[in-house]
Formats: sequence, C-alpha cells, structure tokens
Amino acid sequence: MNRHVSFERLHNFRDLGGYPTADGRTVRWGRLFRADSLGKLEGGDWERFLGLGIETVIDLRYPWEIESKGRVPGHPSLAYHNLSVEHRPYDQAALGPDVEPGPYLAERYVEVAHDGVAELRLALGVLASQDGPAVFHCASGKDRTGLLAALVLALLGVSEQDIVDDFALTGLATGRLLDDWRAGHPGRTRVWPGYGRAPAEVMSLFLTALAAEHGSVHGYAADLLGADAALVEALRVRLLEPAAGAPAHGDHPER
Repeated sequence: MNRHVSFERLHNFRDLGGYPTADGRTVRWGRLFRADSLGKLEGGDWERFLGLGIETVIDLRYPWEIESKGRVPGHPSLAYHNLSVEHRPYDQAALGPDVEPGPYLAERYVEVAHDGVAELRLALGVLASQDGPAVFHCASGKDRTGLLAALVLALLGVSEQDIVDDFALTGLATGRLLDDWRAGHPGRTRVWPGYGRAPAEVMSLFLTALAAEHGSVHGYAADLLGADAALVEALRVRLLEPAAGAPAHGDHPER
C-alpha cells in the first residue's frame, strides 16, 4: 500500500487513512495527512494540494523556520495554525557519527512531549473540531510530525506496531529529503549518518518511555494534554469510518 501522495517538491506527504483500530473500525482515507514543509508548494504541486480538499493546516515548526523557508500559501479554503511544539532546538546534521539515532531521537521526542504540552493540546483540539481534511507538518515530516501522528493514531485506537511502521515510512523519502538538505546548505557537510533516517526503534523507544511514565499514550494524553473522553470521542467521530449502521460524520466525499 503506497501512502505517499506524489508531489514534485514535497517528498514525505502521506495519508494516515486505512489503519485498523482495536474496536474493528478504520481510519478514514483522505481525512488526515502528514507532510514535510508546505512552504515548498508551488505550481502544479499547489494545484494538486488544493485538489485534496484540505481545510486545516497545522505547522509544527518554529516561527524562525517559517520566516526562513516560508509557509503554506494563503487561500480562502485554508485555516492555518502555527503550533511550534519543539522548545529546545538542536542541529541533527551536526551530530557526531557515534550518536545512535534510536535512543537519541527518542529522548528528544520525550522532551517535546513534555515541553510542547500547550501546543500539542491545541493541535489535538484543532483536529477534533475540524470537519474537513487536515494536514500537519514540520520541516522533513519526520520528528515533530511523527510525534503528533503517533499521538493521534494511538488515541484513535491504532496498534503500536502500525504506529511504529507508519513512522518508519519516512525512510522511503530519506534520499530526496537529503537532496533538499544538500541543496539548501551548499558547502556544508552532513556529519551525522542518522540525519533524515527514521528507524522504527526511535518510535518504539518513545512509546515505551511514555508508557513507563504515564502507563500508556492515552495516560500521557489524559494526564498532560487534557485529552479527556469527550476530545478522544470527537477525534474518533471525525477521523474513523463510522461503526456499522452509524451515519458518516460530515459531508465530504471519500478519496
């Protein structure tokens, strides 16, 4: 199954639909997307993006990243939210070659999960309240985006294995993401071999760490993000196929 949506300049734009949940339902196709920087949208890519019917964009980058690299173009159909979840910037490309991606990135994700509580809470609220398709993104669509994707999928009831596998799909885009980095940093050498990679171990270690501290991802979300039963149910109503015999939420056609 190919989840990547094809663009010329976007390399890691993916549909989060199709994953089964513990209660036998399925995440709806064409309702929730994850992506690398939408500041790269132009020309035919922009038309392709608009054709997806997306109504909500959550940009997880720092304001200085947006100022430097641009944001999604403005459009009457789009509601834009900049929710910068990371509070301790670090330069992955400059890390030493002895830094192991799994443990190192998992530790950074745990930091973001605790530093970015306010922004993550707002992001879940936005996704729970919107009716049309939505996308969230950071720069490469891997780390900050991967963290939010994991939280949303877990709250929907998607299995940990599927969440880990979804995270690792960034590996299919790593080559093109690295080409982008080289083009944007002429004369600079990437030191860290792990840059741009998305080994499954990263997400496995992160989810294990949340479970060790909070009992589960649901426990973390309830304890720190205020993701109560009403918010979780709102996410499920909007993002899951309806249970057998129940009417679909909203009137947007499926992809």
